Amino acid sequence: MEPAAADDDDDEIVSVPDEGETPAAGTVAANDAAAADDDTAADDEPVDIDAPAEEAAETRSRRRLHVGVPLPTWKGVALFLAVLCTFALLAASGYMIREHRQADRDAQLAAEYTAAGRQAVVTLMSLDFNKAEEGVQRIIDNSTGKFREDFQQQAETFAQVAQDSKVITEVTVNSAAVTTMTDDTANVIVSATSRVTNAAGANKDPRGWRLSVDLERDGDQVKMSRVEFVP
Repeated sequence: MEPAAADDDDDEIVSVPDEGETPAAGTVAANDAAAADDDTAADDEPVDIDAPAEEAAETRSRRRLHVGVPLPTWKGVALFLAVLCTFALLAASGYMIREHRQADRDAQLAAEYTAAGRQAVVTLMSLDFNKAEEGVQRIIDNSTGKFREDFQQQAETFAQVAQDSKVITEVTVNSAAVTTMTDDTANVIVSATSRVTNAAGANKDPRGWRLSVDLERDGDQVKMSRVEFVP
């Protein structure tokens, strides 16, 4: 029998080096470089060792949160809103009551100063020579501060001039308004009309006046502390 011919298409003839024969240097270097690249790529790839543990911990935390903290119900939300609205209404009511009380107090204080300003002008400008000393004393009693001191120094002369001229002055207050005020002081603008008769021939001819009156609280009374005629 003849031996079977070798099939060139199916089999490859691999050359195997004999024992003791060293592979080519280029082949060894190429193999070493490929191995090194594989090791470097393996080192560069991020390895998330803790990822499974963190995901498990986060899942357990979500489960505890879901189980331990119940979701609010509509009834709870409505109750919270009702309580919140109640507190808001109470705060608004307290503010309105406080403002109302302050407004009432300011109105009472303004009325007190207005009346005191009107009376101060009447006391200061009304004069009867027959009762000059009494009129002068009323002015002193209804004044305070430097105005009182200055008027006291001239009180005797003032009374004497009224008696000599036989003057009688009648005063009517037309209006009065507070411009500024505190608990103890105020300024009032007073509009008044005077009618004078005297020995020189004046016969109740009306004359209009505007006066700026400063007021101060003196004990339980409000008295004039300065008077100035204004245009």
